[in-house]
Amino acid sequence: MSRVAVVSGAARGIGAATVDRLVSNGWHVVAVDVCADDPSLDYSMATPADLAELGGRHGDRVRTMVGDVRSRSDMLRAVDLAATAFGGLDAAIAVAGVVAGGGPLWEIEDAQWNVQFDVNVHGVRNLAAAVVPVLLDAPTPRQGRVVAVASAAGLLGLRRLSGYSASKHAVIGLIKSLAADLAGTGVTANAVCPGSTRTPILEASAAIYDLASGEEFARQQLVERLLVPAEPAALIAWLCEAEASGVTGAALAVDGGFTTS
Repeated sequence: MSRVAVVSGAARGIGAATVDRLVSNGWHVVAVDVCADDPSLDYSMATPADLAELGGRHGDRVRTMVGDVRSRSDMLRAVDLAATAFGGLDAAIAVAGVVAGGGPLWEIEDAQWNVQFDVNVHGVRNLAAAVVPVLLDAPTPRQGRVVAVASAAGLLGLRRLSGYSASKHAVIGLIKSLAADLAGTGVTANAVCPGSTRTPILEASAAIYDLASGEEFARQQLVERLLVPAEPAALIAWLCEAEASGVTGAALAVDGGFTTS
């Protein structure tokens, strides 16, 4: 029987690349994205057309759903869709995330601070809370997987990104504690920490630093280039496989060497 995953933030960037990789590995996927802009953010989010294009290129192996990770009921709907469309659920991948702000901590507006915690942290919690009971309901030996996308910013303190960095540190703490809660169940929980990756959110980060392009972040990484979304997606997909059963509670960097020093 084919395995089934729910992926949030799926319409573009690392989320879309994760869906592509999972499908190529034989998975069925419920691809969820909010597909709407947020007034607290000064860049555009993915669109319904982006989500539809993702679904269209994978045919009956992917079901798309417009949903907001800030809504527990939306995440429960995604779980229900996985059950009705594909007969079950084996993994949840929390990719949805935002970046906001740009000033020092004491100047960040509450709306910019709050949207990062609402999406980046509460969104992971909402997806996990919807999915984990289903994963634990599977017969033993279980192989359920929860993977959250944190960031290299979750391993460092970054100038003018205190809200983003704090929220991604929180994602790592959430995942480590979830892994502890899941001890002995066969269900694992891990975080993936990408470095500068060629995505729309990187361009938003470049604007925070008044850079002409996100390409300028390449010099921070030992590989001397930006990552492409398929690279963190490959690690995410591997963590969902049975052979990754010995990895849990980890925060794994795929950052081109950004956090080496």
